[in-house]
Parts: sequence; structure tokens; C-alpha cells
Amino acid sequence: MSEITASMVKSLRDRTGAGMMACRDALRETAGDEEKAIEVIQKKGLSKVAKKAGAIAGDGLVHAYIHGPGRVGVLIEVNCQTDFVARNEDFRQFVEETAMQVAAEAPLFVSEQDIPENEILARKAIFRGQLEEEAKQTGKEKPAAAIEKIIEGKLAKWQKEACLLDQMSIMGDEKTIRQRADELSAKIGEKISIRRFARYELGEGIEKKKSDLAAEVTEALKGS
Repeated sequence: MSEITASMVKSLRDRTGAGMMACRDALRETAGDEEKAIEVIQKKGLSKVAKKAGAIAGDGLVHAYIHGPGRVGVLIEVNCQTDFVARNEDFRQFVEETAMQVAAEAPLFVSEQDIPENEILARKAIFRGQLEEEAKQTGKEKPAAAIEKIIEGKLAKWQKEACLLDQMSIMGDEKTIRQRADELSAKIGEKISIRRFARYELGEGIEKKKSDLAAEVTEALKGS
């Protein structure tokens, strides 16, 4: 086992927010491998969160975030169990940063469980069509089993991009939003739940008129 130094413990603590003793023990358990130690701490945190899974998170915060000069707006609801935690600075910071995540990464759903079955079927059809087009272009057709495996891989990748909880945080801490929520829940001792969000982008859904200057000039010359 490699020697567990104070700097290693500090580095792990900075990345996880866990206590010094917990970081030291995790590093010892993983022979100094920081990435594996993070997984150990996260699993221990998740075990604490699991005890709160049946709790009702009926309090919390509805927060509005406007990005830049009013081009993107987000309304998000994040729940906790008590009004006391709803006023907690760490909780409010998490809500604000999660709203920023929605603004920046434009997720479609909170979690995989929120994806309608017809949406999954539609995505699979798109991926299948892409593979069929690729086969036409290359003249090489993959075996059916390989095609299904590729489609499942593409679907899993899309789900990670489409679901807020599975997205990597824009805060640069190399954690998913789910991991950040679980760590906060373990830290403050209450169940934290992102319930819903809405994202608005200026001009979204409006079919804007496209101007073809060359065509307009040609028409004008014909009429002269």
C-alpha cells in the first residue's frame, strides 16, 4: 500500500467535501487511488441518502434564473424536507447552480424515469435510420445484433445528455448533478430532490422569415 500523505487527503477532501478521516480511510481502502476513493465516498454518501429515500421532500425553493441580457430564462423547483434547510446557503447555492446548468446545457428531462416511452422509441428509430443510411453510403451492412448494440449505446449517450441528473456539472468538479445532489443531501441530512424545471430561450419556436437578398433583387429588376 502506498503512503497516504496529508496532501492526498486534502486533495480528496477538496474534491468531495468529505471529512478528513473519511478521506484518509477511503484512500487507505483504495491503496491511494483518488478516483476509486471518490467512488468509495460517494457510495457511503449514497447509503446515507438511501435512508432518507422514503422521506417526503415537501419544502424547498422555486428559483428563477435569467442568463445574460435576457436571452435564456430558467424556472426550477428543488425540494427539501424543512423550511430551515430551504434557507440554508449551501442549498440555495445548489439551486442557483442547477438553474445555471439547465440554462447552459438545455436538458429535456430531470431523470431517465421522466422520459416517455414514445420518445425512446422515436430516438431508436432515428438511430436505426442513421445506421441504415450509413450502410447505404458505405455498402457495408452490420449484423443485426451489432446494430441493436450500437442503438442501445447511442440511446444511453443521448439519455445522459438529455437528463439533468445524468449531466456532468458545468461547475468543473467532475461530478454529475445526481452526485452533487446526493452529496448535499448527505451533508445537510435531508432528502434533496429536483422536481421540475422549465427553460425558455428567446425566439424559441418562432419561425423567423429568412431574407434572400439576391432573389429580392432579381424580382425587383424583373418588375422595372
